[in-house]
Amino acid sequence: MIVGLTGGIASGKTTVANLFTALGIDIVDADIVAREVVAPGTPALDEIKQHFGKSVIHQDGSLNRTVLRDIIFSDESAKTWLNQLMHPLIRQTISEQLANTTSPYAILVAPLLLENNMQSMVSRVLVIDAPEHSQIERTMTRDNSSEEQARAIISSQFTRQQRLELADDVIKNNGMINNLTDDVKKLHDSYLACI
Repeated sequence: MIVGLTGGIASGKTTVANLFTALGIDIVDADIVAREVVAPGTPALDEIKQHFGKSVIHQDGSLNRTVLRDIIFSDESAKTWLNQLMHPLIRQTISEQLANTTSPYAILVAPLLLENNMQSMVSRVLVIDAPEHSQIERTMTRDNSSEEQARAIISSQFTRQQRLELADDVIKNNGMINNLTDDVKKLHDSYLACI
């Protein structure tokens, strides 16, 4: 069984994933995979450099995500091009990593699981739900971004309601770690019972 863990930006996905890891569950993180497929020396990074120019590459040869993010959030055709390059590579690598998990079930952490129509890769969809004002505050603090940038990212993702309608399971993140720990343990037990 594979559980797809998703939620809006800064909703608490990493915290919840870490709680599942502490229970011995293998995690495949789509964001980590996305970094791996564009590591220095990879064909994908070379294609990105050719398409967008040297400004998207740091001096150490790694991808300058900040510059690339600014480009794709202001240019829809650039975003489309990048998605067409990245999505097949990411899906293939995720599938390979999921096939190599050994825990009773595995978790695929994918912020854009629903937006990228990746539900077919998972058995259940777990949504981490947080109020929008919390997401904005956390994003601004974590990423040192403006409120406008945080709102732009949120508006580019599914709404809370869209995510909740597609969820099999929901964890409400009210910022209390004890509640999250209890909710994760309950879901863990229910997932084990399904296997």
